[in-house]
Amino acid sequence: MVHVSNLSKSYGAQVIFDDVSFTVNSGERVGLVGRNGHGKTTLLRMILGQEHPDAGTISLPKGYRVGHLSQHIRFTEETVLGEACLGLPGASDGRDETFRAEAILFGLGFSRDEVNRDPRTISGGYQVRLNLARMFVSDPDLLVLDEPTNYLDILSIRWLTQFLRNWGKEMILITHDRDFMDSVTTHTMGIHRCKIRKMQGPTGKLYQQLLEEEEIYEKTRINDERKRQETERFINRFRAQANKAKAVQSRIKALQKRERLDKLSEIKSLEFAFTSTPFTGKRLVEAEGLSFSFDGNAPPLVDGFDLSVGKSDRIAVIGKNGKGKTTLLRLLAGELAPSGGHVERHPDLKLGYFGQTNVERLDRSKSIEEEIMDIHPGGSRGAVRSICGAMMFEGDEALKKIGVLSGGERSRVLLGKLLVSPANMLLLDEPTNHLDMESTDSLIEAIEVFDGAVVVVTHNETVLHALAERLVVFDGGEVRVFEGTYRDFLEKGGWKDDVEYRPSVRTVADRQESAACRRDLRRVKAEIIDERSRTIGPLQKRIADVEREIMILEERIDKETAVLLEA
Repeated sequence: MVHVSNLSKSYGAQVIFDDVSFTVNSGERVGLVGRNGHGKTTLLRMILGQEHPDAGTISLPKGYRVGHLSQHIRFTEETVLGEACLGLPGASDGRDETFRAEAILFGLGFSRDEVNRDPRTISGGYQVRLNLARMFVSDPDLLVLDEPTNYLDILSIRWLTQFLRNWGKEMILITHDRDFMDSVTTHTMGIHRCKIRKMQGPTGKLYQQLLEEEEIYEKTRINDERKRQETERFINRFRAQANKAKAVQSRIKALQKRERLDKLSEIKSLEFAFTSTPFTGKRLVEAEGLSFSFDGNAPPLVDGFDLSVGKSDRIAVIGKNGKGKTTLLRLLAGELAPSGGHVERHPDLKLGYFGQTNVERLDRSKSIEEEIMDIHPGGSRGAVRSICGAMMFEGDEALKKIGVLSGGERSRVLLGKLLVSPANMLLLDEPTNHLDMESTDSLIEAIEVFDGAVVVVTHNETVLHALAERLVVFDGGEVRVFEGTYRDFLEKGGWKDDVEYRPSVRTVADRQESAACRRDLRRVKAEIIDERSRTIGPLQKRIADVEREIMILEERIDKETAVLLEA
């Protein structure tokens, strides 16, 4: 367990924590929430002993082991599996429990061939996953996870979800994916106005409690201020009257004793809207027979793929990392030329593109204001400052150099650059990376009201459930279009590549039996879904017909009303 008592921390004039206390009890899996810059990572660093509080104590039991994802990547073994086995407790070579490390590596997306590779030759993202595996196999008493899903694809996230649900010890988790957090935690702990509140249940329960408390506080403050003003008017009115002197003095003393409630300061929120430009056609982009490979000797990432993007489509591109999702967006954007097929873009297409590599293209020597002004050189400084303010860079903060910004702040600069020029189609590649939950919610709201098409690559299931109406799925060695929501996709069979390895300790026979059971369950589920589709399908068609008839009648009413008004 972790016991924090009377903790305070400041950086200069900025107060991060002010006399906070909390306990993480045995078996609790705690989700840590709060705005970016409000102290989440700072708190974890203090628990790990990497930073020290200005006051207060952090107590851990003797011999209590804390596991965290190290940012220092250094390998000593010849294979990925050998490196992961270094974390196994009680055996330096890990031979007796190698299957534990192997199962975790498979769950995190390593193939059988990759576990035998030299860890120094794998990509940076997979090196981080290897560090994550090494931490998991060490079986610590407390897991400390800061945005672990940033390094994982959607299938590995689904495996990690099951792994953490089965975690029987303590855990503190930071993540911008609300659905992921709520699915694996038992408690939520929020950093709010330099204090910490912890309660059992999901994030929504904590946020609702904080909202209700602030509403009560504000009503109390307004009522208190009204009573104070009434008292002050009484004192001023009767101060000079001798027969009221005792009553006046009594009220003066009462007023001096009464603590004045300060008005709560406004907490900045990311509030913005994409600017749309009109489009009168039906299709913004048509891709036919699209193929592409970076290496002519390797299998193509995209092969014979067709996609049509309508003027109001909401399309999510999903699948494992390295399978071609970003490549597809670059093909649609015209940054890459296809090796086969073609992409036809409507002459009136106005594209807004948020790419993974665009953060690195920001000029570190320029200010936020200058970066946005480069996109909109004809705009006034006041208009540019308004965009900076919408991205939470108010006043002189807009003069900060790109080089000193955090990853989340740079992502907000890119979003700000998207707001400058009107678009009728947005291509967004992992836009929620580095955004906190509140900013992710704001992005979802902005996409929902955008009057144009959106194609988004994301592993964030909160975004997928909220926005996706069609899917481009990289799965099973192919890419295909799925007509339906993400929930429909999961219900109708889901992933072909879904991980067969689970974190629990099982024999090969157990795994084979479990896999067979899962296949049977999937078959039964598919039969049930097919039966439901046959039953519900005609009803949905009838509903659609009625809705179209209503729209026709509403248009007729509008026309007839206009005629009556002109008469």
